[in-house]
Amino acid sequence: MKKETLNVQGMSCGHCEKTVEGSVGELDGISHVKVNLEQNTVDVEYNTEKTSLEEIVETIDGQGYDVKE
Repeated sequence: MKKETLNVQGMSCGHCEKTVEGSVGELDGISHVKVNLEQNTVDVEYNTEKTSLEEIVETIDGQGYDVKE
């Protein structure tokens, strides 16, 4: 399992939090995802054999949020 903290811009409310956590959580290999609205971060833990950081970032981008690397 690999842990990453992503800086994500554009999240401002509970709906944003549920949208990101729900969409990332549906990816195969995700064991944990948690949004922190105050810090504009998303903590994610995932199995690198089942998904990639690139796929996680694309999923967040696809929801309309901007991942800063």
